[in-house]
Amino acid sequence: MPWLGSLAFAQPLVLAALLALPAIWLLLRVIPPSPKRRLFPPIRLLLGIQEEEKTSARMPWWLLALRTLLAALLILGVAGPVLQPIPDTGRDGPLLLVVDDGFAAAPGWSVTRASVERVLTAARREGRPVVLLRTAGTEQGVEPVAMTAPDALAELERRGPASWPADRAAALRALDGLAEPPSAVWWFADGTAAGPDAVADAVRLAARLRDLAPVRLVLPDPADAPLLLRHGDPDAAGLAFSVERAAARPEAQPLRVLALAGRSEVLAHADVAIAADQRQVQGSLDLPIDLRNQVERLEIDERRGAGETVLVDERWRRRSVGIVAPVDEGADQPLLAETWYIDRALSPYAEVRRGTVAELIEGEPAAMVLPDAAALTDQDRAALRSWIDGGGVLIRFAGPRLAAGEDPLVPVPLRFGDRQLGGALTWTEPLQLAPFPTDGPFAGLRVPDDVTVRRQVLARPGPDLTAAILAALTDGTPLVTGRRQDDGWLVLIHTTADPAWTDLPLSGLFVDMLRRLTALGRGDETQASGSFRPLAVLSGAGMLAAPPLGVETLDGPALAAARASAATPPGFWAPVELQAGDDEIPRRALDVGQNLPALDPVDGTVLALPEVRVGPSSETELGPWLLAAAFLLALADLAITMVLRGHLPLPARLRPAAAAALAALVLLGNGGPALAQAEVRAVDATESTRLAWVRTGIQKVDEISAAGLEGLSLVLRDRTSVEPEEPLPVDVEADDLALYPLLYWPVPPEHPDLSEAAIAKVGDYLRQGGMILFDTGDAARTMADEAGPGAERLAELFHGLDLPPLAPVDADHALSKSFYLMPNFPGRFAPRTVWVDAPRSQVNDGVSTVIVAGSDFAGAWAVDRFGASLLPVTPGGEEQRELARRVGVNLVMYALTGNYKTDQVHVPALLERLGQ
Repeated sequence: MPWLGSLAFAQPLVLAALLALPAIWLLLRVIPPSPKRRLFPPIRLLLGIQEEEKTSARMPWWLLALRTLLAALLILGVAGPVLQPIPDTGRDGPLLLVVDDGFAAAPGWSVTRASVERVLTAARREGRPVVLLRTAGTEQGVEPVAMTAPDALAELERRGPASWPADRAAALRALDGLAEPPSAVWWFADGTAAGPDAVADAVRLAARLRDLAPVRLVLPDPADAPLLLRHGDPDAAGLAFSVERAAARPEAQPLRVLALAGRSEVLAHADVAIAADQRQVQGSLDLPIDLRNQVERLEIDERRGAGETVLVDERWRRRSVGIVAPVDEGADQPLLAETWYIDRALSPYAEVRRGTVAELIEGEPAAMVLPDAAALTDQDRAALRSWIDGGGVLIRFAGPRLAAGEDPLVPVPLRFGDRQLGGALTWTEPLQLAPFPTDGPFAGLRVPDDVTVRRQVLARPGPDLTAAILAALTDGTPLVTGRRQDDGWLVLIHTTADPAWTDLPLSGLFVDMLRRLTALGRGDETQASGSFRPLAVLSGAGMLAAPPLGVETLDGPALAAARASAATPPGFWAPVELQAGDDEIPRRALDVGQNLPALDPVDGTVLALPEVRVGPSSETELGPWLLAAAFLLALADLAITMVLRGHLPLPARLRPAAAAALAALVLLGNGGPALAQAEVRAVDATESTRLAWVRTGIQKVDEISAAGLEGLSLVLRDRTSVEPEEPLPVDVEADDLALYPLLYWPVPPEHPDLSEAAIAKVGDYLRQGGMILFDTGDAARTMADEAGPGAERLAELFHGLDLPPLAPVDADHALSKSFYLMPNFPGRFAPRTVWVDAPRSQVNDGVSTVIVAGSDFAGAWAVDRFGASLLPVTPGGEEQRELARRVGVNLVMYALTGNYKTDQVHVPALLERLGQ
């Protein structure tokens, strides 16, 4: 059936009032208009004469029709008519709905669901049966399900999009199970396919649907086209990622990738942009090791979907590895120092630190490396044994020092001296490495042919030696031995860490071996083995949820080769022995992009189908138009009635008044916008309490200021009687500063210059009792209370402004006790001295008007649209963030109440109130 108009009503019961139209017609007919008045004195002679018959005057038929139409429009307008297009649902047989509900449908799911609802509404009105085919499928597979239109809509709302790709090959096979051919097919496609094979499956599905019935293809809007976020190299310095899209666009697409902790706290973000006519962009998030190891997932900001989210497991964690050696060892001749080769091998995937045993243990490293040149005391050995028992991994290298003396801190007993392979006085040749055992930490590593060992320290034969060998030479002598010690490992490499005894430090195998050894402890993911089960699965909206029942377990290699599907849902997988809440056993992440080919576009041209873009709803509400028409008819009726009754002045007399009214409307129309905008801003600032921040023109700084004051407003609404509305930006050059009791003014080193008029305006604002918090954010750049670049820029900006001298805030200042008792004032960074102008009792009741700080308060207060913190706080973490929020509450209370808490004049009144 082609497009038709379908009329529906929001209040259909009101239509019953249309039955009263005949009665309204009769009533209107017998109501005459007012008679015209004429002065005729002889008429008094007729008073008192009784008429035998009275006949009512009749209303003109055109006025009667006008008023009847007015009543009908009022009834129809209140009923709320809506004009809906009826989609083509065929004539006979069921309606087949094919819905691509994989991860690619998540960004535009709400629009797609609304479009499906319009089709199902038409099918329900006609009583048509519906067959729903969801191409992503469920744990039971992909199959068409016959149901009513309301049930189909409820099914889509209940399940939503899946977190794995659509399986159009399975959907093609499922069409064989249709009970009867459909009369029409609507395919709500996601517009993408992963790889050439998936594109071919989509083309075959389209051909099969064309054979069944006429097909309408509905594609998402380009703004809702899916993006796929993938992991980068886990050994990169930062958290590497890439973002790809199915089709290139003529314009660049800016994106922001967030690094989120377990409670959706934003730890960092990176801004990238897919260039015009490109389909992919790569980026990286650089975080300190303590923050990087807290990251649970990456996601694209303002786009919630499984494809726009990747999970971070132990493979992307950076471990802290210590080298027992002085910090400056090898600075003069690095190639002669063992620590240079160890550092080069470990630095790509771990944070390497150097120091003494005590210093390194205090930093809680995951592993420590002990070169042969490092000397140990008895105290060091005792500390290392205790650290190993707690889960640490100690990797020792042999050499001349270990070969010449007894050292009990080794996994196996050693022979005195060393064994030399090759040379002028020996019959032997340097030996190569034997293949690694399949059940050891080096399983799977390939042994290069050019790596040989020329000298080694031998182990004493014993019954436990065989079990301790992790790697050996071709003659069977051990190269690496190790012993499990409680929760940790003690490992010895029986040769040096430099090329003096072996070529191993010059090969890539050295890097891989050290990486495997440092991963032995702390529950590293690479050591997880056995069967895995889902611990938490990723929903189509990109949120972690409980896993469904009946998902089969997978072994490690199968999980690494798996692709996200209904049988292997994306999420965190863990060994079967993992208990809920146990964080010691490692998790392995399975993402949507794992083993998934690149995305390709699939549109009407590729599928040879008529294409319909999903846009806004085409429903038209007629109620407002009908009520507006009724209002115009009522005005016309009023004018006609006044004319008929003789109350309307002559047109000639109306001309001056009409001209004056028209002139007034023209003046209001021309001068209104600018005046209205200023008035609206003034009303917004005075009708409710609003925090304000000074716009610097630097986008990043202004964004943090806005987010920071929004976060502080949330805290004030939760904890105090102050209920601020949305913060407002202030332009010191143009806006009226007197409307705001407190201004937050960030002053970065690149702050633009101010005009003389703006500086004078700031001076007037301060003299009139305004308060400004200048935040230079220098705490991250300077030590102690040194003046940083932001403070220097602040001094340059207001060099000509007459400001009172500044003094540190002491314990007696009202700012430290206006709401909370605050001994110091931390922000995003460590607390520094806060400076205020010296109180002057003759000005502003002794309240300070200038506050200068450098701890980046807005960065600590900043929240995103979900209320989650945006930036990390160092060094105190969330405890320091809470203190920063309390500082913000004190600042606002001080700006609003002044010295109330310290004013002794109010003490009697307070005591009297407490007594009552």
